[in-house]
Amino acid sequence: MHDYLVKALAYDGKVRAYACRTTNLVSEAQKRHDTWVNASAALGRTMTAAVMMGAMQKGEVKITVKVDGGGPLGPIIVDSNSRGEVRGYVTNPNVQLDKNEVGKIDVKGAVGTDGTLTVTKDLGLRDHFTGQVHIVSGEIGEDFTYYFVVSEQTPSSVGVGVLVNPDHSILAAGGFILQLLPDADEYIVENLENTLKTCKPVSTMIREGYSPEEILEELLGKDNIQIIDKHSVCFKCTCSKERFENAIIGLGKSEIQDIIEEDGQAEVHCHFCNDTYIFTKEELEDMHIKSN
Repeated sequence: MHDYLVKALAYDGKVRAYACRTTNLVSEAQKRHDTWVNASAALGRTMTAAVMMGAMQKGEVKITVKVDGGGPLGPIIVDSNSRGEVRGYVTNPNVQLDKNEVGKIDVKGAVGTDGTLTVTKDLGLRDHFTGQVHIVSGEIGEDFTYYFVVSEQTPSSVGVGVLVNPDHSILAAGGFILQLLPDADEYIVENLENTLKTCKPVSTMIREGYSPEEILEELLGKDNIQIIDKHSVCFKCTCSKERFENAIIGLGKSEIQDIIEEDGQAEVHCHFCNDTYIFTKEELEDMHIKSN
C-alpha cells in the first residue's frame, strides 16, 4: 500500500479534516538514520503531523517543525511542503528506553517535556511566520493539538502513531487532524469528543488496513464526509551535490584554499537524509576559481 493523504470537510463544512498513511515514508527515515524504537516513534509522529500541516499550505510555502523537549533524543527537525514531501531527523537516533507504565513505547520519556514545539512557515521572499508553544506531554500528538489551539487559535485534535517491529523496522504509521471551524456548534463538539474517547489508536487502524478515507469515516461518520483533495506523500530531501557545491563556493577563495591545503578534499553530510557528498581536490580547485 502506498502512502497518501486526504483532505476533507465534514458536518456540512463545519469541520476540516486530514488523514494520512505514512508507513513507507517513516520506514525510509528509519532506514536512512538507523533509528531505534523510541526515536522511530517520535520522529515518525512528528513527520506525520508535519506532512499534514504541509497539506494545509498553498503554493511554495515550506514548514519547518522543531520539537525540543530536553529529553535524550535531542531536537527533532522536520521539513514539509504542500506537495506532500517531507524529510526529517532526530539528533540522537539510537535511544532506547523501557516501555512506559502502560506497556507502550515511551515517547514522552525520550522526547522530554521541558522545552518547546516550534513551527516556522517560510512564505517566500524572506517572509516567515514562527509559532512556538511549550511542550505539554512529549507524546507529539497532544503537543501539536496544543500548538493549533494556542498559536493558530484553531480548536483541533491531532492523532499520530507509529508501530515499530522488534527489528526496528516500521510496521505501521499514520495520523489525522480534525479542526473545528468557527460555525461548529456544541453538538458537533460533543460528537467528536465522544468518538475520540472510544476510537482505536490511529496506528492500530493503519495496521488493520484502514485507508485514510476509512479513518475519517471512523472518526466523523461515513455520511458526514466530503473528500476535497487526495495526494501522495513521501520522504524527499532537497539536498544535492550541486547545492552543496554552491554553498562551498560561497565560502570564498581563502576558506576553499584552506580546505585544499589542510584536507585535500571536502566531505559534506546532509542531516536530513544522511547522504554524504565528496568533493575531490580537483573539484575544489575548480570551485576556488569560481568563488569571489
